[in-house]
Amino acid sequence: MQYKIELTENSSQEWLDTVMSDFDSFLQDHADCERKASAMAMSFVAKYPERHEIIPELIATGIEELEHFQQVYEFMQERSVSLAKEMAPDPYIKDLMALSHGGTPLTRFRDRLLLASIIESRGCERFKMVSEAQGEESIKRFYKLLWASEAKHSHIFVHMALRYFDKAEVDQRIEELVNAEAEIVRNLPLRAALH
Repeated sequence: MQYKIELTENSSQEWLDTVMSDFDSFLQDHADCERKASAMAMSFVAKYPERHEIIPELIATGIEELEHFQQVYEFMQERSVSLAKEMAPDPYIKDLMALSHGGTPLTRFRDRLLLASIIESRGCERFKMVSEAQGEESIKRFYKLLWASEAKHSHIFVHMALRYFDKAEVDQRIEELVNAEAEIVRNLPLRAALH
């Protein structure tokens, strides 16, 4: 079963213009995001070792995100773009993760899975925009491949949640989180970054 998160707020043309006007900075941020995504998948393994049903998927996702980091890094080297000296705080992720605070350990687990899916869905949307805006064929092709991969990841985390939670509960919580995510996206500062 495919489970597609429907984002309720589209990323703006202003965001895309900001990215395209400073693409090297976007690449640096993108590399950082891939490292963080790999670490996030592995943090589920560390925090929930008893959830053995999903650990193989989490490991595979963590490895794939690390491979994406390697691909972005190789792409950066071709363009003589170095990694950022420090990983900058990500206001989008910070505000999203605040939505999972409170409640019980079980509801926090549910929310973390669903938020991971929403983050992947937003990445998918934005990689598609970058791919379609690119005139350089190698960049266009690269981001098209990443867009397809992020779409797959957005499904994986919802499927993990459905192993432990009722579909009606998952659907309701996704709707709440997607609406909150839309408000966060509307208020994000414009920067040459994935989020």
